[in-house]
Amino acid sequence: MPAYTVTVSTGSQWFAGTDDYIYITLVGTERCSERTLLDKPLYNDFERGAVDSYDVRVGENLGDIVLVKIEKKKYWVHDDWYCRYITVKTPSGDYVEFPCFRWLVDDKEVVLRDGRAHLPQDDKTSLVKQHRQKELDMRRKTYRWKEWQPGFPMSIDANRHKDLPRDIQFDSEKGVDFVLNYSKAIENLFVNQFMHMFQSSWSDFADFEKIFVRIKNTISEYVMQHWKEDFMFGYQFLNGCNPVMIQKCTKLPDKFPVTNEMVSVSLERELTLEEEIEAGNIYIVDYEVIDGISANCTDPCTLQYLAAPICLLYKNIQNKILPIAIQLGQTSGDHNPIFLPTDGQYDWLLAKIWVRSADFQYHQTITHLLKTHLITEVFAIAMFRQLPAVHPVYKLLMPHIRFTIAINTKAREQLICECGIFDKVSLWMCRTER
Repeated sequence: MPAYTVTVSTGSQWFAGTDDYIYITLVGTERCSERTLLDKPLYNDFERGAVDSYDVRVGENLGDIVLVKIEKKKYWVHDDWYCRYITVKTPSGDYVEFPCFRWLVDDKEVVLRDGRAHLPQDDKTSLVKQHRQKELDMRRKTYRWKEWQPGFPMSIDANRHKDLPRDIQFDSEKGVDFVLNYSKAIENLFVNQFMHMFQSSWSDFADFEKIFVRIKNTISEYVMQHWKEDFMFGYQFLNGCNPVMIQKCTKLPDKFPVTNEMVSVSLERELTLEEEIEAGNIYIVDYEVIDGISANCTDPCTLQYLAAPICLLYKNIQNKILPIAIQLGQTSGDHNPIFLPTDGQYDWLLAKIWVRSADFQYHQTITHLLKTHLITEVFAIAMFRQLPAVHPVYKLLMPHIRFTIAINTKAREQLICECGIFDKVSLWMCRTER
């Protein structure tokens, strides 16, 4: 009797193994095998991280193996199982691998195709065509669209992380990491002392060091010593989390009338500003999108305003990026001066702080939240709903967007929680002011 050797790989994450019954059916182009229980006498099958092999005997050759059907039946209690892949060795010695990388929960059946990429036109038999369509039909029921908030990109229909499909949730280790890292961050920030500082005024910028009592290292100490200097401002801009805002300046906009006389003292190549622009040494950062944003009134006692600055950056002879001109609004005029390094020490420092504040707001809400998370989730859901696992584009995208939906859902949960905390903090601060 022909024999096929089936090798099953169980995931190595926590609780990936199972004591449930696992059955397999091999589907070939000629015929199917009998439904076979994968079980070795006196052996604990499908343990976490295990790779187990079994013989599946058939009466006749099945032809080319195109599908593998896996069924999990409850043994005693519900016991989820994470299958990484299944490899089938044919009687002729060929190997066919069937990627799975998913959880089998309850009494679930999973049908797998081999790991090669297939476009719809590559499907030659009705069997694999039906499998492609069934997979998409199932995905569209599992991954549903929802409007999280009006005006935001669409998201998955799940309010909490545990409401997500099992296959895209974080593993247990990831969940523990989140809790530990969050606890560590709270401890490092020394929240109690930080909150206590709100009860008294900060008399000096050095008071900020009190916040970082538990986070001291060579880099942080160096930054605290040099953060006021222009070279550090430019270094953090270029090497920080939001360098995408920096654009090469080919022409100064009319709304930002910087002249050569204003910045000549900052230029090091004995060139005029126009010549430095032509040489490619001038860069510009414009936060026009923030213009017109109303003050934040979460705390009615202290309105929080945003600037919409424009900042001119200069690449000097040492290839360092330095700020040479800052305008805090989008409309030029006497009411909106251009600040320069030659201005008073604190005028120039405050102008740079306003730029930093605008950059933080832009990064968190647009570069990070919108363009990284919210937009990516749209592509992730569309991928699950429109592309089967054998599609080459699915194979290309899946490693890059893995856990994107899980991260976003966790973030939405945390945001809702933090909003409640911030409301209480704002109320407390308001009473303290009174």
